[in-house]
Amino acid sequence: MQEKYNFKEVEKKWQERWEKDSLYKVEEDPQKEKYYCLEMFPYPSGKLHMGHVRNYSIGDVVARFKTMRGYNVLHPMGWDSFGLPAENAAIKNHIPPATWTMGNIHNMKEQLKSMGLSYDWEREVTTSLPDYYKWTQWLFLQFYKHGLAYKKKGHVNWCPSCATVLANEQVVNGACERCAAPVDKKALEQWYFRITDYAQELLDSLDDLPGWPDKVKIMQEHWIGRSEGAEIYFTVEKTGEKIPIYTTRQDTVFGVTYLVLAPEHPLVEKLIAGTAYEQPVQEFVKKVQQMTEIARTSAETEKEGIFTGAYALNPLNQEKVPIWVTNYVLYEYGTGAVMGVPAHDERDFMFAQKYHLSIRFVIQSPEQEATAGEMPEAYVEDGIMVNSGSFNGLTSAEGRRKVAEYLEEREAGKVKVNYRLRDWLISRQRYWGAPIPIVYCEKCGALPVPEKDLPVFLPLDVEFCPTGESPLNHIPEFLHTTCPRCGGPARRETDTMDTFVCSCWYFLRYADPQNTEKAFRREKVDYWMNVDQYIGGVEHAIMHLMYARFFTKALADFGLVGAREPFQNLLTQGMVLKDGLKMSKSKGNVVSPEEIIKNYGAETARLFILFAAPPERDLEWSDRGVEGSYRFINRVWRLVYHYLQDLSRNKDKFVSTEALSSADKDLRRLTHGTIKRVTEDLELRFNFNTAISAIMEFVNGLYHYREEAKQNGPLLQEAIEMLLILLAPFAPHLSAELWEAVGHQESVHLQSWPPYEEEALQTEEIEIVLQINGKVRERLLVPVGLSREELEKLALNSGKVQTATAGKQIKKVITVPGKLVNIVVS
Repeated sequence: MQEKYNFKEVEKKWQERWEKDSLYKVEEDPQKEKYYCLEMFPYPSGKLHMGHVRNYSIGDVVARFKTMRGYNVLHPMGWDSFGLPAENAAIKNHIPPATWTMGNIHNMKEQLKSMGLSYDWEREVTTSLPDYYKWTQWLFLQFYKHGLAYKKKGHVNWCPSCATVLANEQVVNGACERCAAPVDKKALEQWYFRITDYAQELLDSLDDLPGWPDKVKIMQEHWIGRSEGAEIYFTVEKTGEKIPIYTTRQDTVFGVTYLVLAPEHPLVEKLIAGTAYEQPVQEFVKKVQQMTEIARTSAETEKEGIFTGAYALNPLNQEKVPIWVTNYVLYEYGTGAVMGVPAHDERDFMFAQKYHLSIRFVIQSPEQEATAGEMPEAYVEDGIMVNSGSFNGLTSAEGRRKVAEYLEEREAGKVKVNYRLRDWLISRQRYWGAPIPIVYCEKCGALPVPEKDLPVFLPLDVEFCPTGESPLNHIPEFLHTTCPRCGGPARRETDTMDTFVCSCWYFLRYADPQNTEKAFRREKVDYWMNVDQYIGGVEHAIMHLMYARFFTKALADFGLVGAREPFQNLLTQGMVLKDGLKMSKSKGNVVSPEEIIKNYGAETARLFILFAAPPERDLEWSDRGVEGSYRFINRVWRLVYHYLQDLSRNKDKFVSTEALSSADKDLRRLTHGTIKRVTEDLELRFNFNTAISAIMEFVNGLYHYREEAKQNGPLLQEAIEMLLILLAPFAPHLSAELWEAVGHQESVHLQSWPPYEEEALQTEEIEIVLQINGKVRERLLVPVGLSREELEKLALNSGKVQTATAGKQIKKVITVPGKLVNIVVS
């Protein structure tokens, strides 16, 4: 054994041996309790960043610890490899996306292996390979068969820079989340998944996830956006056509003084056709459609509108109210029509004042009376219904119930639950994604590709248009096909699927990755699912995590899986910062994992990233912290090196006796105390930083014990072996090398996690504080279990106490056994 730790040699040795021995290969074992540990798989950008290192180091500690606890642990890795970055890189560098992607996967896989991560690489999946996306297409067909996939025309979010459609969740503050370009609205026929069918279950089953952070569950709850209200049918005065509106404040319906339609509402053109209002309304609509959705709904945007010349009848009082078109109502939300109640809605109040529309007061504050003429602002709270016919005197809560009943009895409306959640738009007008398995025949219409003909292969030899348009539109061999029903000519769908579709089920494929006949066998999935611990960034709280939950519930309904939730526990790790900022090339504060591993070794990178902060908090990068972790690793190495040197050259330092000295007892207490602390930090809290801190204190104690003239050989050997086992999840290469050096043939990573002995934690002496008038004067080591009287006697006999109380009168002695004695004097 060398005196200095050669991390390059040691880490390479063990990575090669683990791979040769297939140490981390796992199979189903009904005799063992399973544990599925999963980190969110990466997009293969080509290089790991420190966020990756943190994510994967956390997962590796959990997987190794659970293995040593006796679980049958599944810990796989793969690649979320479809997506826009590969396509953009292909256009920029004149290289096919497949070539760019697979080269990046090769590089990143080598980087992951250099970290010593315990992945079962035989379960690796790559979403852009046909053996994976064949089954993504197959799953699309199952959704199609069950009525959960459909195509419709609508106004969609369009990113002109990326030249593709975006789901609502991919628009942030009116801009594309990837390139930050302003997002437009465009009318297109698109494919959707009917996630709204699962809105209520997605909301309710959040209660079944106590192992998820509250902040993530709150974000999903807000995104689903459940509200209870009523759908009310107003009637166009001249045509009798119904205009449904949704409201949660049906108690204010007698206060409606105007109705608003979204500019995109199909009724707008009907109302203005052939009237004097036609041209000005059309010009207004065109102007509004040039605004972004975020601008239209922003509180800072001035509310504008135009009268259509038409009127609608209020079903509660048959009053005629004007119909307006405004810039603040969106057709995609609710029914695309809104009732204007200016007395009891701030936005409506401002709009009515601006356009001189009437304001009718119908909800009275219980505390004070007011009239519409006296109102400086809208009264938006609940209260008592007034000016509301037979409903006068009802509270708002009672009124909402009674008005809804009245509407249903007269078929003028109905009680309704509404959701903010919208169906998931999965069409993308880009090339590098899974082709949607649909063909179009002029005679037969839209038809699914037969399952036997899957996969629909994505052509690899393509040329990109300067406009960013998908090249699939210009590849005859792909575009033209045969109708599966009539055998006539047909055209393939050229949209590809949102990459989130690929990541909605990858955790299921890991259970059966080599299967060529099915996406996965249910018995294998049911053995491993659900994922016991999922680890990733909080930025995925809405899209990926929501979509994966939806997919799992749908697949359970199809009878393909048993679990209805994919991830039992979720850890959202914090970011890695430098100088208080997120690392980025533009800020010039990026630290390369490759450089850290090259200069200090993988163990240093892992140990620092785990020690510097609790996993759920942001971590501030520190070069000094990295150097400190490197020194600690070398300190452990030297401890074992010198111990082995003494064993071979200075054996008379060691004694073997059952009678333990005071120093022996302290070491044994420290050993088992450390086992207890590390076990609880890993088992109960994932407090890796405090677990490592406990191990550092243990190492300090071992160095202190090594200064003893005579050392208990068996006790010291036990302590060093316990140290290496406790260190194994955090520093797998170092612990493996030292475990072998102290004489073990079987891997340290196959050892059982040690239990701590309660008896060893007991102390024979405790420290007692002696106080005079509340001020500490002395600390005494006394035998455990002394009585109150014995402690008082010891305290009064203390030399320091006698000196401090000389010439003074002792008024009282307060004794707290096991803690302190306080002498009150005057």
